[in-house]
Amino acid sequence: MPKIRTNRSAHKRFRITGSGKIRRYKAYKSHILTKKSRKRKRNLRQSGIMDEANEAQVRRLIPYK
Repeated sequence: MPKIRTNRSAHKRFRITGSGKIRRYKAYKSHILTKKSRKRKRNLRQSGIMDEANEAQVRRLIPYK
């Protein structure tokens, strides 16, 4: 049985925490930053936790992580 290939873009975007949850980075931080408030941009810097609805889908993309 061959190994499952890891999706390389998902491998770079997601990390598994010590408790087994998936850590992700927030979107909307790349451009058009002038109209976004300082507070909003500051909160976008912090990572978030993947919600349960999409967690199984991401785990299939990064099977060995």
